Amino acid sequence: MKPSPLRLLPWTTPEGNPCYLSTDDGDSLLSRLADDIEGAQVESGEQVLAGARAVLGDRRAGERAVRFALVRTTEALQDVLRVAVSRGARLEAADC
Repeated sequence: MKPSPLRLLPWTTPEGNPCYLSTDDGDSLLSRLADDIEGAQVESGEQVLAGARAVLGDRRAGERAVRFALVRTTEALQDVLRVAVSRGARLEAADC
């Protein structure tokens, strides 16, 4: 039997290192928690994108508002890219 690939989790260690899960049970408590957090991160990314678009569409928005929107957007993009990498790896493993 082929071992399951490690799943990249949607959080990091306090030092900023990636966390991985090794399990054959995609419905385990930790797997479901990771799924829920990934979903929340994608939803948050959608909200941050809407806010950033609003700031960029406001010609009177000052530097602080634009900078804040950019910082939040980069944080959300980082989270969503982690979700994409994790889900992509699981899709590739399922195709094998």
